[in-house]
Amino acid sequence: VLASRRSWVFPALDQRLAAAPALVSAVPAARPYAAAAKTAKKGSQKSKQEETKKKQVTRRRPLMSKPVDDVYLTWLYERPSYDVEEAVGMLKKFQELDFTYPKQFVYINVFLDMVLEKKKKVDPFASTVLLPYRFTDETNKVLVFTENEQEAEIARESGAAVVGGVELIKWILEDEIQVDFYVAVPAIMPKLMLLRNKLRRKYPSAKRNSLGHDIPKMVQLYREGLEYMVQDERVIKTRIARLDMPTEQIVANLKTVIHDICTFKPSTYGPFVQKLVIRSSTSEGLLLNLDGLLPQVEKVEEEEEEENAEDDEEKGVQEPVTT
Repeated sequence: VLASRRSWVFPALDQRLAAAPALVSAVPAARPYAAAAKTAKKGSQKSKQEETKKKQVTRRRPLMSKPVDDVYLTWLYERPSYDVEEAVGMLKKFQELDFTYPKQFVYINVFLDMVLEKKKKVDPFASTVLLPYRFTDETNKVLVFTENEQEAEIARESGAAVVGGVELIKWILEDEIQVDFYVAVPAIMPKLMLLRNKLRRKYPSAKRNSLGHDIPKMVQLYREGLEYMVQDERVIKTRIARLDMPTEQIVANLKTVIHDICTFKPSTYGPFVQKLVIRSSTSEGLLLNLDGLLPQVEKVEEEEEEENAEDDEEKGVQEPVTT
């Protein structure tokens, strides 16, 4: 009933419905793609400008040297560095305060500068060093290549796990013999060429002190020595001692490892070690002051002494000539 009298109930409704199509047709056709493209370009330019402004605004101010008290924001201050004796003493105090295991290991992280000249770099390397103070009873299995009976007996007395000659090649290729390190005497090396690809970096070499005539020394080095290697192209992570050892022994082991690392890059290219961090199994890392730890200072002093000695000799030679 109301449908037939719609104009009575809703006045002017018919007029509005009739005018709606006209309004719709009057609106121009939209160009969504062109408009979207233009806005995208403007937006991208504005976003780039805003990012550059943000980068300029969010610059960090220069770091301050030392905080005033014990509570501070770490990113506002330079990381403190400690002498090695002081750092070891702090690690011992941390252990006492935290009631952690007193015989936990002490570790170092060594960050290296591998650049030589232009685009050349030091290749990642591995080495084994005999520490002055042992901190573990663990020993490695060493195989000695020799065909001399006297040398074989010396190798067995020195603690070699396996001793033999060419007959061992087949067993090594078939993985029936597995040891940690291989050493050899020079006389047998031409017969071991088949093992070069199998052993790779463990193949006996004079550079790694695994090839020579001093069998007891080689066996002791690889049986009791500490092996370390470069990780992530520039970092060495290794343990050097136990925390319950005297501070002097921990420092001596650390210096021995650092001196061995520095032999892999000539001192003429600058310092090899850029940063050195020491820690225990449960403590934070402490940045070490490198003064007195690197062997380069000693080399410079020796060179200066040699130059002074040569100058004195030249003066001594010239004086009699003038007379």
